[in-house]
Amino acid sequence: MTTPDPDPRRTPGVEPGGGVPPGETPPAEGGTYGISHPEPPELRKGWGPMPLALIMVVVALIAIGLIGMAVALMV
Repeated sequence: MTTPDPDPRRTPGVEPGGGVPPGETPPAEGGTYGISHPEPPELRKGWGPMPLALIMVVVALIAIGLIGMAVALMV
């Protein structure tokens, strides 16, 4: 097991005075570019008219049923 703060005099790749010789550090950025896998297709924006109409019909039927039940309980 290594210690988290090794002795700089015995650390490989470190020159006297704390410098690092060329080639000891990785390059600043990778040599690859672009994407690694295809992007998923964009999702459609918004709802179509048919699903919205069906949802509104279902909501209207439920509301009519609840109002009918409330009226039946009052009578």
